[in-house]
Amino acid sequence: MAARVGTVAFQGIETLEIDVQVQMMGGQLAFTVVGLPDKAVGESRERVRAALHALGLALPSRRIAVNLAPADVFKEGSHFDLPIALALLVMMGVLPGDELAGYTALGELGLDGGIASVAGVLPAAINALANGKGLICPAACGGEAAWAGEDLEILAAPSLLAVINHFKGTQALARPAATMEEPDGPGAAGHKDLKDVKGQETAKRALEVAASGGHNLLMVGPPGSGKSMLSSRLPGLLPPLDAAEALEVSMIHSVAGQLDGGRLLRRRPYRDPHHSASLPALVGGGLRAKPGEISLAHNGVLFLDELPEFARATLEALRQPMETGKAVIARANAHVAYPARFQLVAAMNPCRCGHLDDPSLACGRAPACAMDYQSKISGPLFDRIDLHVDVPAVSPADLSLPPPREGSAEVAARVARVRDIQRQRYASFASAGAPVLRTNAEADGELLERVAAPDAQGRALLTEAADRLRLSARGYHRVLRVARTLADMDGEPQVRRIHVAEALSYRRVAPGR
Repeated sequence: MAARVGTVAFQGIETLEIDVQVQMMGGQLAFTVVGLPDKAVGESRERVRAALHALGLALPSRRIAVNLAPADVFKEGSHFDLPIALALLVMMGVLPGDELAGYTALGELGLDGGIASVAGVLPAAINALANGKGLICPAACGGEAAWAGEDLEILAAPSLLAVINHFKGTQALARPAATMEEPDGPGAAGHKDLKDVKGQETAKRALEVAASGGHNLLMVGPPGSGKSMLSSRLPGLLPPLDAAEALEVSMIHSVAGQLDGGRLLRRRPYRDPHHSASLPALVGGGLRAKPGEISLAHNGVLFLDELPEFARATLEALRQPMETGKAVIARANAHVAYPARFQLVAAMNPCRCGHLDDPSLACGRAPACAMDYQSKISGPLFDRIDLHVDVPAVSPADLSLPPPREGSAEVAARVARVRDIQRQRYASFASAGAPVLRTNAEADGELLERVAAPDAQGRALLTEAADRLRLSARGYHRVLRVARTLADMDGEPQVRRIHVAEALSYRRVAPGR
């Protein structure tokens, strides 16, 4: 009779239960792993053999077959080592199979029998709890697994020997304590302060609006005007993740193997990939369909500096995730979706030389060079950016001014208040089974029309401006979202003409339109 131990395979942040089956038969000596394993799974044979040897155990001189069921699902990753070893120990009579049947196991084995950390422990723990099972995982991942719930039985073992001793009753594995990243609160120490930025009051205002409503922001200005400096201050303005957001973000980082020390994340992600990043690196994909930068920035900020320097195909791939809030990776053998509700903040020069507005420094092709440079970004991508702000060069007079009286702490307090207004508003509209909205940037359709309907004067201005600027339907609705945020910042229940006017001032028509 075959021995069985449960584990999981990952499809995005979703889990699929895998049944690890081991059978020993007579015949020629062999150790075979079947069930569509990748190279890492195939190599588990040697790691398992060496780990058992380190414990003084030798595999029987028989034909050993390991089947990973269902056999038509591709299996990848080193976390199959531990369940394969446990199933072998059951088959050899070392461990009780009836007790192991109530656990999901995952972990990578070292040649000395140690259990190394693996990616995806948090989703695996949630799956185990949902199915009424316990979890056997590496000791280094125990704190991560503990966040699945207090009812989950967790055996966080440092080695294979510790697992054996636990089931033999000679060693008790204590339940690990849940670990969490220290929450930074808005304006906390460690974040860069807005007081460091002199001048650029318009850009600071746009940054506060973007932080308050979760809006996408594009800053355009010459080199050294402070675009990157401003964007690096945005994390200090944002509130920490709430419990539901923290779990979503941590699951993505867990699958990507980027959950530092197994601690649940509380700080909003801030990702700033270099402009040489490939499409799979940004959107996700590769051999194992791993999450890309846009998913790692879920519920946080994705900063793209030197926007036109990114490959055009890479930028165009952002269009669908910006609308749907998820990245779908289609492969011949897999169709994986990762959450990707990110806030895009981008910066760019007005032209390749960067000095379009300074005739003494501009190149000889100005202003034609600006058209060529900015046309690398398509109109549809421009249309998806809510706030467009010019960041002019800082004058020596501005640099000699004393630091501003208002810094990140004061702005962050206002942002937190506005975010709380939005949270309460959309909680009142929440319905069973519908996604929970948290910011104005997420409102759409009939809900947007209800919460952001301007007064008569504001509607007249918006209608006239939409006709003159030839706003698309998407641009029209994005103006409404920004206007709603501006009204929230003023504490106004109704969107007024002044809010619509300021929201329209942030619209930018893409070159060539």
